[in-house]
Amino acid sequence: MKKIFFMTFLGLLLVSVSAFEVHKFYMAIFQVNYAPEKKMLQITSRIFVDDLNLALEKKYGKKTFLGADKESADDQAILKKYFLENLQIKVNGQTKPVAFLSKELEGDILICYCRVTDVSKLHSVEITNTFLTHWNSEQQNILHFTAFGEKQTLLFTTSNKAEVLKF
Repeated sequence: MKKIFFMTFLGLLLVSVSAFEVHKFYMAIFQVNYAPEKKMLQITSRIFVDDLNLALEKKYGKKTFLGADKESADDQAILKKYFLENLQIKVNGQTKPVAFLSKELEGDILICYCRVTDVSKLHSVEITNTFLTHWNSEQQNILHFTAFGEKQTLLFTTSNKAEVLKF
């Protein structure tokens, strides 16, 4: 009887533990604010630094150490290049360069600050966001866009890389 009870308990324990598999989320958050008085788009991104380092290594074939003591000027240059390649913005049909300003580490999140200047009027904006999607097909990039007191949220995935907003 004890043996049957023990085997049943062990089986239930095994089933319950295996049913709750740990799953990592692959997500980055982008906040874009239109500042008409400054004639610019202000961009803040929050990206898991370990995922970003792995993606940069896969894309460029060089191990990077963003957010670590070993971080080099080359790592920062690769990060800036990655931003230029994977975040494109068209304002009113015209491509605008995204200027990388700075970054900071908060826990395991790399917060990056960028801007798009010379945005005197905003009628439409087309955003292409391919951050980390080449590295992981489960990657999701959520972008909150605030303009004229209105907030709109966009989701970018491997299959949905570009969105257009009209004002």
